[in-house]
Amino acid sequence: MEDHEPDMWVSSGGKLVVQVGGEMDIDRAPMLAGALHTAITQPGSPGEIVVDLAQMSFCDSAGLNALVQARRTAEDHGKHLTLRAPQPQFLRLLKITGADALFPITDT
Repeated sequence: MEDHEPDMWVSSGGKLVVQVGGEMDIDRAPMLAGALHTAITQPGSPGEIVVDLAQMSFCDSAGLNALVQARRTAEDHGKHLTLRAPQPQFLRLLKITGADALFPITDT
């Protein structure tokens, strides 16, 4: 399991993309929460934050909680949080918890 912070970059469309990979569990969720908080609250950051989950192989409730908190923070700052390319395991977690209604989800 990789133990580094998620990668962030601004895409050509003016969106801030946060790439998340590996297993997102209770040990790594605080890193994700911190990276997303920074992405959302840093001065001059774009209004759209995209969390790219294509490389995330597993997520537990701690990882989901980090994303829900980030969504709230984004909303408080007048920004939008979108999930990109989540894996089937995470889609099931979203559906089971009802959190699928909280996030726009894109494939690209």
